[in-house]
Amino acid sequence: MKIQADGLTYREINEQIRSKGKKIEITGCLGQRFICAGMSERSVTVEGVPGNALGAYLNGAEITVKGNAQDAVGDTMNCGKIVIHGNTGDAAGYAMRGGAIYIKGDAGYRAGIHMKAYEEKIPVMVIGGCAGSFLGEYQAGGIIIVLGTGASGKKIVGNFPCTGMHGGKMFLRSDCSGVTFPAQVTARPASADDLKEIDKYLSEFCNLFGVSKEELTSSNFTVVTPDSANPYKRLYVAN
Repeated sequence: MKIQADGLTYREINEQIRSKGKKIEITGCLGQRFICAGMSERSVTVEGVPGNALGAYLNGAEITVKGNAQDAVGDTMNCGKIVIHGNTGDAAGYAMRGGAIYIKGDAGYRAGIHMKAYEEKIPVMVIGGCAGSFLGEYQAGGIIIVLGTGASGKKIVGNFPCTGMHGGKMFLRSDCSGVTFPAQVTARPASADDLKEIDKYLSEFCNLFGVSKEELTSSNFTVVTPDSANPYKRLYVAN
């Protein structure tokens, strides 16, 4: 079923998504926020530019955007998948606790901030281009992968990556020679076993966007992990 979003509010769009079945195509999207918030059991394709908090609290639905998206994609998503065939704004995957976000292009500041994992839920975000500053800030779980394709000499990640990181892993397709990491994390060359851990996510990224996996894996990766489960313990009187 198709929804023409031009002139509709986000409430009207979401009402139509809920009433029109399991497979939906949205056209003419122009900045409407909260599309598919909290939804499950649907496959939604968006043409145009969705506004902030696309797929917030997503609970199993799949969203594909045929272009760019704005801030807070997948905010606190629980499960499901979001695929962006362009770039995203700031705070993609904020506090996500399950599911996967695949971004073909770049991500803005604070992607993956407060990402967390619980039992079998392991959230994953794959950024095909570069990421802005504060990537993985306060990351508590899950996996962030940045591939740096099309970087043209840019650093794969901006300033202050992994600030406050105390769980999860980050994989950067770079030797990270120009990147400064905080003292509470370890950044080291990824081993073959490390790369096995993310092989299925790299395969999915390549299948989604028509990228050569052989080309991706021909470059070195850096894996970043936290040294402490509580990097701020010294700040408190009672520990």
